[in-house]
This record gives sequence, C-alpha cells and structure tokens, in this order.
Amino acid sequence: MRTAELIEPAPYDATARWTVGDITVHRIDEIPLPPQTGPWLLPAATAEVVTEQDWLRPDFAGPDGVLHLDSHSFALVVDGLRVLVDTGIGNGKTRANPAWHNLRTDYLARLADAGFTPEDVDLVVLTHLHTDHVGWNTREVDGAWVPTFPNARYLTAKAEYDFWAAYDMDEARRGMFRDSVLPIEEAGLLELVDVPDEGVDVADGLRLVPAPGHTPGQIAVRVSSAGAAALITGDAVHHPVQLAHPGIGSCVDIDPVQAEATRRTLLAWLADTGALALGTHFPSPTAGRVVAHGGAYRLEPVPAVPAEVRPS
Repeated sequence: MRTAELIEPAPYDATARWTVGDITVHRIDEIPLPPQTGPWLLPAATAEVVTEQDWLRPDFAGPDGVLHLDSHSFALVVDGLRVLVDTGIGNGKTRANPAWHNLRTDYLARLADAGFTPEDVDLVVLTHLHTDHVGWNTREVDGAWVPTFPNARYLTAKAEYDFWAAYDMDEARRGMFRDSVLPIEEAGLLELVDVPDEGVDVADGLRLVPAPGHTPGQIAVRVSSAGAAALITGDAVHHPVQLAHPGIGSCVDIDPVQAEATRRTLLAWLADTGALALGTHFPSPTAGRVVAHGGAYRLEPVPAVPAEVRPS
C-alpha cells in the first residue's frame, strides 16, 4: 500500500488538507471543544493516564493531562462527487450542552474557502445521528429549518436510523431530530443504506464500514485512491489516548463492549500500514498513522497544510 502523502509542510490553519492518492481531504473546522469535554466524555482518561503518554503532548493533550478535542467535518471530491462527512453542531440551535448551544460560527465560510458551497455538495455522509454530527444538516431560513445542502443525498446506515426511530428519546434528542434530521427526511434527501460486515462502496474510492458500539449503526468512512488509504473514524475513536488504551470508552457509548471491539478492529486494520487515521474530534494535526507501541498503539502525526483560500 502506498503511503498517503502530505502535500507540503506548513503551519496549522483553520482549513487544512491531506492527500490520499489522488484525493484531497479537507478538514472543515467548526469549534474547539472546551477543556471540560475530556473528563466528561472519556472519564477513564484521567490526567495520570494521559500524562503517561509523552507522544500526546503538546498536540493532543496539555502538560496537565487535559485532552484537546475539536468539532469538524471532512470534505473531499471522489468519483466526481463533492462529499461532506459529518456536519458538526450547527448554528443557532437550542442544545442542552452549553458548549453547543446557539453557536454562531463561520463554518459555511470555511467550507466555501475549501471550494465547497452548500449548493455544490453532492453527498453528505453521516457517521451516526448524534447532535454534534448532524447539526449543519440544516440551517434556519425565515424561521424554519431547511436543508443546508439542498442538492445532496444525505446517507446514513439504515441500522442507525431504525435504532433511533424506535428509541424512547428525551426532549433534547427529540429537538435535535426535529431541527436536524426530520427536515432532510421530509425534503426527500435522506437515504438509508444497508451496511454489511464487509462494508459497502457508495462511490469509487469511498466505502462505508460498520463501526457499531458508540451507536448501533455507526459507520466509519474508508477513502482509497492509487494504493493509498485513509479512515475517517467517526466516534469509534474520539481521541488518540484511546490508541494507547483501546479499552477507554465514551460515557455516551450505547454498547461499551461492542464499541471497544470495534475500536480494536479498526486500529488493527490501520496499524503499520501507512493508512491515515482522520479523527472526527482529533485536534490539529488531526491525522496520523497508527503504529504499534507498548503493547497497543500511538498516533504518528501527519501535519496538514492550509487549504487555498479561494476568491469570493
């Protein structure tokens, strides 16, 4: 397998990219998540556990063991399709989490800077239907929530949709479905995909891979081109500390045992292959190669380069 190659070294920028063969993957930043996110989300990732892993500093954790986490999407052109993987938290939405409530970010401007306007997006892949992965599915227009990407097909696993359709949701989650999922379904844009154990190709070079546990129908996204490969993890891996300790799970995993099994399977597939791991919540540099380390793994960072800002 050919190694996914960096275009050129450059300092961090809000919109950055990597190459995977002939495909360019852009990170579209939304917001950094506050420091208290780590102890809540990954309670077993204590300061003592984190500081034992020198390689996590300074990019992925602070000297005090506080985890760094972000919210972002990935955008790419594959097989002639302009694709967005996950849509973050969204603007102007009522959320129980104060860090997500009524955001006002320039996410769409960053998306446009990478060359993706809402009208030009052909495919939106939702790794799972959690609040911080579906928010920009819609935006508010004249007091109503309408699809942000009106010409796109929005794909998610049928198993994911079916689970939530039968789930006794609290009001906060029902509100999220009302403003971020139902409008795309009512517009006829939501497409449910059966994802078998071996995965399913939705375009040449773009495969949906089952990654259950965090949610029952979660998927990861495999990108491949010219002998190179990358995996967008969704929330199968929230943070690189889980490479060193695959048993560390999230407080919101629906099935913690399955989530750990999935994480171990994906990490074993990535390890020592040269394939890129692209973490949906990994802070800059966000991407890296999984290498064997101390009986588990570590992430060897692959820095991104700033995307070209296109004239308006």
